[in-house]
Amino acid sequence: MTHAVPVRGTQTFIETLRGCWRRPSLTALEVLWRWTFGIPVLWILGTNAWTIIHSVPLEHTGISHLSLLDPIGAAQILADASLLLIPPALAVAHWLAPLLIGLWAIAAGLGRVLVLWRVRQLYPQLAPLQLKPITLILLQVVRTVALAATFVAWFAGIQWAAGIAVVSKIQLDQPANLVQYAGLVIVISLGLFTFWSVVSWIFSAAPMLAAIRGTGFFRSLRDAFFLGPLTGKLVEINLVLGIVKLALLVLAMVFSASPMPFESVTTDVFLHWWWLGVAVLYLIASDFFHVARQVGYLELCRAYEAQKDSPLS
Repeated sequence: MTHAVPVRGTQTFIETLRGCWRRPSLTALEVLWRWTFGIPVLWILGTNAWTIIHSVPLEHTGISHLSLLDPIGAAQILADASLLLIPPALAVAHWLAPLLIGLWAIAAGLGRVLVLWRVRQLYPQLAPLQLKPITLILLQVVRTVALAATFVAWFAGIQWAAGIAVVSKIQLDQPANLVQYAGLVIVISLGLFTFWSVVSWIFSAAPMLAAIRGTGFFRSLRDAFFLGPLTGKLVEINLVLGIVKLALLVLAMVFSASPMPFESVTTDVFLHWWWLGVAVLYLIASDFFHVARQVGYLELCRAYEAQKDSPLS
């Protein structure tokens, strides 16, 4: 009779979360490298957005009188504003987007090396790990490009929904069907979110295989597609963490809106600081789950390697 080493999935992921919670230095390192990159990028994006907004005559669109109480009128105002903003925004995006993707890949690859180096210290049972920065950077490039393609597909889907439910109706002198538009947006968004959750585990598993096996870029990416029974476990974790991300986003929106019933006694300054605090807490929580996924994937891949190497398997 053979005895295989069981490969753990979501049923023991709670233990992984508990372990990461007891090792706050992992989340601290994740926050450090992400915010070291993210804060300057936000400044660059804000500066360019400010320049673009002030380079077009938005006042002619009536955006200063925008009111959500008139959704049709608001949609028309936003459409007029977008016609002015999209051309200069695309002109900037043509050179800025590739630059940021490249810089993000470098920062994420080096950040992953930093976090895995700390994991190697805190989880001696997972050692040794072979950390190759160039390989991890290249794998991050693939993940970033795939994620960007998903956003492009989402934006195209939103435009398609607007064409069906709004533009085509107006061209036929009919009222825009906002209910249909909202329904299509929800279906497209949830569909692409689910699709990304199902397939993106490949881009998370490949760096872990590279660290465990010491393989290069192409070999690690290829091996991630052929993990046998481990594939289902990785997909489970990815889907669970995707749901957790949605829950975090909903909680952030709820906490952001919680001062609204007290608007008569709150000030704009208080609201700005409150929203900033909620955003910071959301980002820290998101970084924690990013770390937990890395550790969980690393433990699963290590268990899978042990199962393959076992003489009883």
